[in-house]
Amino acid sequence: MSKIKSLKDIDLKEKKVLLRLDINAPIDPETHKIVDVTRLEKSLPTLQSLLKQNAAIAIIAHQGDTLDYQNLISMCEHAELLTQMLGTKVSYVEDVCGPAAIQAVKGLKPGQIVLLGNLRYLTEEVSTFENAVKLSPEDMKETWLVRSLTPLFDAYVNDAFSAAHRNSPSMVAFQQLLPSVAGELFFKEYSALSKILHAPDHPSVFLLGGAKISDAFGMIEQVLKNNTADTILTTGVLGQVFLIAHGVSLGEATVSFLESRNLLHFIDDAKKYLAEYEERVLMPVDLAYRKHDLRVEVSLSDLPIDNASFMDIGHKTVDNYVKHIADAKTIFVNGPPGVYEDDMFSYGTSMLWNAVADASGYSVMGGGDSVSSAHRFIDPSDIDYICTAGGAMVRFMTGKTLPLIRAMEEAGG
Repeated sequence: MSKIKSLKDIDLKEKKVLLRLDINAPIDPETHKIVDVTRLEKSLPTLQSLLKQNAAIAIIAHQGDTLDYQNLISMCEHAELLTQMLGTKVSYVEDVCGPAAIQAVKGLKPGQIVLLGNLRYLTEEVSTFENAVKLSPEDMKETWLVRSLTPLFDAYVNDAFSAAHRNSPSMVAFQQLLPSVAGELFFKEYSALSKILHAPDHPSVFLLGGAKISDAFGMIEQVLKNNTADTILTTGVLGQVFLIAHGVSLGEATVSFLESRNLLHFIDDAKKYLAEYEERVLMPVDLAYRKHDLRVEVSLSDLPIDNASFMDIGHKTVDNYVKHIADAKTIFVNGPPGVYEDDMFSYGTSMLWNAVADASGYSVMGGGDSVSSAHRFIDPSDIDYICTAGGAMVRFMTGKTLPLIRAMEEAGG
C-alpha cells in the first residue's frame, strides 16, 4: 500500500486531470431516477481537493452493465447531482471518447469539470468483454478509450475502489501512460477493509446475506481458514443454500428458484465448509414466507413446504443473531437478510441492521443493497464505515490483490 501515491504526492495545480470515479447508482425501474446518492457523496472530497488546486477535471465513470442492463443509462442526472453537491457546475457530454468528448476536454479551463458519457457504452468496458477477451493492461493501452484520452491529460487519478476488481482499460491502463495517484476515498476504503482482513478484534462476526451469493462463496473459506471471521451468520439465499447443504429440505419452490439462478452448484461448496467449520457457520432456524397475503414463519421442523418462497429469516433466528452481533468486537456486513423492499419481509433486515448500529464492536457494511437498506432502517452514521464497494469489497476479503491495487502499486513503483 505504501507504494500507491496519493493526491499529496503530486502537484496538480491548473493541470488537466482524468478522474476515474465509481458513481454507479441504483436506479428506480419505473422513473429511471437515482435512488441512492451514497457513491456520489463519497466522491466529493477528491473533487474538492482537485478544485482547490484549480485543476481542470474530466470525470470518467460507468452506470449499469450487461448484467444489470436496466441500469445502463445516460449519466446526465449524475452530473446534475454533482453540481448541486459541489456548488460547482459539472457539465455533461453524451460521448465517452469520441469527437464531442475530445472537444469538451480540450476546451476545459482550470476549475472546470466535465463528466463524460457512460463508460459502459464502450464494448471494451463491459464485463462480458472483460470476461471473454481477457486483455492484459499492456494490451489495453491500444484500446480506443486509452488511445483517445491519454494525450489530452497531465495526470490520472483513480478514486474508484468499489470497481477495483474490474480489469478494464479505465481502471488499469492509464497508469502505464500518465502520472497516476489514488483519491481520498480509495485510501479510506482500503484502510477500513484492511483492518477487518488483517487485524480484526475478536470475536469477529461476518453477517452475510442477499441474493448474489457467488461473491460470498468466494471468500467464506478464506476468512474462516485465516480466522478473519470467528463466526459467519448466514441469511438470505446464502442461508437457504447452507440449510440444504445441512440436509434440510426446503421445498420444490426454493429448489426451482435456486436452479433458475444457477445456484444449486454452491450446495457442494456449502457442504465442504460445514464439514470443516460447522460450529462457526450459523444458519437460520426459522424462515418467513407469504400465505394468503400474510407473513407466516415456520421452524425447520415444519419443512419442507413445496409452494413456499422464503423471503426473510424469522424471529428466532433474529434473536439468536442479535446476541452474536452484540458480543462481537468486529462486524462485517454484506447482503440484506430478506426482501426488505417488501414491508412484510423487512423484519430481519431492520432488526439486524439496528443490532449492528447499536453494537459496540467495529462495524463495516458494504454492497449496494446493504447500503440502500441501511438508509431505510438506521442512521448510516452509526456504522463505523460504510463501504461503497460490493464485489470489490468481498474479493478484497479473499486476500487476493485486486487489479486496480496492482496497477496503482506498479504506477507508484
